[in-house]
Amino acid sequence: MNQPFFENIEPIKYEGPESESNLAFRYYNPDEIVLGKRLEEHLRFAVAYWHSFAWEGGDPFGGFTFERPWHPQDNMKNAYLKADVAFDMFNLLGQPYFCFHDADVRPDQGNFPDNLATLNEISDYFFDKMKNQKTKLLWGTANMFSHRRWMAGASTNPDPEVFAFAAATVKSCIDVTHKLGGENYVLWGGREGYETLLNTDLERELDQMGRFLSMVVDYKHKIGFPGMILVEPKPQEPSKHQYDFDVATCIGFLRKYNLEDDVKINIEQGHAILAGHSFEHEIALAVSEGMLGSIDMNRNDYQSGWDTDQFPNNTPEVALAYYHIIKGGGFQAGGTNFDAKLRRQSIDAEDLIAAHVGAMDICARGFKAAAAMVEDGHLEKALQERYEGWKSKEAQNMLNSDLTTITDNVLKNSINPEPKSGKQEKLENHINRFV
Repeated sequence: MNQPFFENIEPIKYEGPESESNLAFRYYNPDEIVLGKRLEEHLRFAVAYWHSFAWEGGDPFGGFTFERPWHPQDNMKNAYLKADVAFDMFNLLGQPYFCFHDADVRPDQGNFPDNLATLNEISDYFFDKMKNQKTKLLWGTANMFSHRRWMAGASTNPDPEVFAFAAATVKSCIDVTHKLGGENYVLWGGREGYETLLNTDLERELDQMGRFLSMVVDYKHKIGFPGMILVEPKPQEPSKHQYDFDVATCIGFLRKYNLEDDVKINIEQGHAILAGHSFEHEIALAVSEGMLGSIDMNRNDYQSGWDTDQFPNNTPEVALAYYHIIKGGGFQAGGTNFDAKLRRQSIDAEDLIAAHVGAMDICARGFKAAAAMVEDGHLEKALQERYEGWKSKEAQNMLNSDLTTITDNVLKNSINPEPKSGKQEKLENHINRFV
């Protein structure tokens, strides 16, 4: 580049809670030891290439608002320039990971051979850049929702040629992810769903998606890719109904097609809200079933009914999410990916840095609060006390009994239980001590 995009911005440093700078960490000290490990190793932050560099600031009612030096994104010269800017930002933030779709890093050429060639070309450039800095690849994925070829889905498409194009595309993206040392590979079914049942064969489409995912798992083992394969739940947008509706739906799907041992779940906060759940609910459910892989950290505007992908700024929400992650043993290969974008009026280069600085601080503050709650032990103690009755031999025997025997016991012992308080408000008050 002739002139750095992030001109006059210095690498972001930890300055502590008293800092008045918008471009300094107040709570995120990567070397701080929490629960016996460096904070950076717990949180495993990643920058999303698509929102940070490929998104142009458009919305359903208007075109781009960002004017970036790498626009238009339709040629390889600008793809290289975009990569230079991305890795400049990685250096400024010092975060350990990034994530990308194929369509983020190279222009769509309209055909598979040229898409493959340009993807391999830009990934070679990434490979060389990654030799000289700390940022690694948390996960790669394929964009199979933006181009018009995907309008009726990818693996679920009624046209077998689209299925074939999708299979070839995913293979190329797994190969690149493997080459770059990626620690996971994600499949988000952006249009794996339907607009109307009038033209949809649900059984056929689900079987196609199950077979497609089985092929992905087989290929992972064939090439020796050590990372996790992840699927990402979302109930709607862009499809009216998507087959990966929420964590429970994904778990049921994976078990139906015997994929639960090889595929885990990438959970996004904004998608959880769209499904009518809280972020911590989706995380806790995945943890309880041994299915947590990674998270996309963002938030939605609660006054808007769609996926706004804003940077996180709510410490209590973040703390409760990390509480369940910590209780589940923390991230293994996953991490905290900022699947978040600037507001379309935030057009300055500095805005992009400030957004990530603030988000990393919120996550650090929330994680440390969660760690303190775990060490305090009050919530766990209250939980154990609530289910104390189930520890008795009689209660355990009842689970192995039958309705007639249980009924006889109720009659014999005149069992007539009185309700016990769930103490929700007291527990909420306790949490507020930490956040």
